[in-house]
Amino acid sequence: MPELRKDAVTRRWVIIATERAARPSDFPVLPPEPDTSATCPFCEGREAKTPPEIVAMRRSGGAADGPGWQVRVVPNKYPALRIEGSTEVTTNGMFETMGGVGAHEVIIETPRHLEHPGVMAPGQLASVLWMYRERYRDLDRDERFRYLLLFRNHGRSAGASLAHPHSQLIALPIVPKRAIEELEGAQEYFAREGRCVYCDVLRQEEAERTRIVWQNDEFIAFAPYASWCPFELWILPRTHVASFGDLGDNQILPLAETLQQVLARLNAALHNPPYNYIIHTAPYVGKAGHFYHWHIEVLPRLSYVAGFEWGSGFYINTVPPEDAARYLSEAALPVPSAEETPAR
Repeated sequence: MPELRKDAVTRRWVIIATERAARPSDFPVLPPEPDTSATCPFCEGREAKTPPEIVAMRRSGGAADGPGWQVRVVPNKYPALRIEGSTEVTTNGMFETMGGVGAHEVIIETPRHLEHPGVMAPGQLASVLWMYRERYRDLDRDERFRYLLLFRNHGRSAGASLAHPHSQLIALPIVPKRAIEELEGAQEYFAREGRCVYCDVLRQEEAERTRIVWQNDEFIAFAPYASWCPFELWILPRTHVASFGDLGDNQILPLAETLQQVLARLNAALHNPPYNYIIHTAPYVGKAGHFYHWHIEVLPRLSYVAGFEWGSGFYINTVPPEDAARYLSEAALPVPSAEETPAR
């Protein structure tokens, strides 16, 4: 019997199509993407093929825009928004216009062309997350920006135009609608219950234990109750914090361990599927600290949004989250070598 489930934060309804329930083997395995390492502009030694770097992490120093880096940040060559300009709004009757002001950066995650996070050592992924946080904090200094969106597209069908491991950030002069929906839902829950809705979700997931995929002392990863797509996963910090910019130094490696475990299990169970992950955080402006809770959402691209979804706002998920959590928890992972084992 199908179920209708309601998201506790956004109040979005989802159809869990239990009669169509799918296993990992029911999803097509995409052919390997062509090897583009010979011409990849993000590979080490080809730094001149990107715009000049904004910042880079280098273990042993070295000149900017040269080899020897561990993580490198550059402006997007084809930015959605540009750093120059004003955020002044002009009106024409009922229509409003603002200049396309913002920042659009690329975080090149590793010098190695094939080392995506599903196979990356947690230590390298921790360096990427450290750079995320530092860029979040740095762009907070620009008073024109209201929100920072950090995201990763993995695979061509998930929007990645280059195969080399990279993430992106876009600093926006407005708070996007998706973030507003979460903020409003969380604020209304707090006004009604006097507690953070995400903290309550976390407590219930830990009590029921049917949707948890991975956890450590700092973070918990689970398939949310009203997952809108197959194998959707959330990662929440156990400590209530609204802003990703407040991620502590002592939390970076545990977060890297959790994210790597989640993506490694997707990689193993679904044969390196395309996915997006997005960091959901409080805006730069406004007081959301008491009711919002930053988190990461991982969205595998295994199904398509069609007429019913566009017309109704409902989504149909053919993998109950309880099944998704079980498949991923049981996924056989390769044993890491000694240098890949994270410190505890």
